[in-house]
Amino acid sequence: MQQRKIPLRHCLGCNESKPKKELVRVVRSPEGEISLDLVGKKPGRGAYLCPSAQCLAKARKAKRLERALDTQIPPEVYESIEREIEGAERGE
Repeated sequence: MQQRKIPLRHCLGCNESKPKKELVRVVRSPEGEISLDLVGKKPGRGAYLCPSAQCLAKARKAKRLERALDTQIPPEVYESIEREIEGAERGE
């Protein structure tokens, strides 16, 4: 029986390769709206982060998320993403 290939993605915070299902996708929609994509199916340009506040803070400090999505990200969007990630960490 042939084993299935597990897709790997890089976290923008810690820069580690992890299975795609372990990471959270941040997506810029075609309209320019930036949101968290927990399912991984939303259309648009995506970037991956570990579901931890530390990785988000590292990516924000180095502006890696802005470079990956090719747009400026306002502080309010970072705050909403941080709240959603903290909720996911607690299992809500």
